[in-house]
Formats: sequence, structure tokens, C-alpha cells
Amino acid sequence: MSWKWEYAFGAEEVARTAPTGFLAEVERKADELVRAAEALHTHGQAHGSVDPKGGDVIVPGGMFTYQVVVRSERIFIVQITYLGF
Repeated sequence: MSWKWEYAFGAEEVARTAPTGFLAEVERKADELVRAAEALHTHGQAHGSVDPKGGDVIVPGGMFTYQVVVRSERIFIVQITYLGF
């Protein structure tokens, strides 16, 4: 398995209606998070500790909240907030 990101919970619904430019920024930052997690957690499936804390990322037009699940080798986008600025 290799690291990936995906939308979770209500974020998937917001992603269907948010502007494409905003979503492109969210996806670009999510790709960066995946690369960082992959470099930091090289043996993700063997991870036996508590998952690291997720966080908030500000992008042009809004922000998103993510959670890292190391054993699944996933970054989950759990909330998207489009502010339109």
C-alpha cells in the first residue's frame, strides 16, 4: 500500500459543489501532505503508536482540516471551508 489522500465525511459533499480553482489548491496541499507523511512514516502499516494530530491548512479561498491515519497510509480531508476570498 502507498500513501494517498481522500475526502471523508462531509468534505466529500462540499467538494462536489466548491469551485474548481479552490479544490485544485486543496488537492495540491493534500498531495504535499502525502509526500511529507510518506517520508516521515516509512513503515506506515507497522505503525504501533497513536496517530499524529491532524491540522488545518489555509489555502486561497478558504481552508481544510485533515487527519493522518498512519496504519492505513492515508491523509483524510475531513472538513472543507470555502470562504470565497
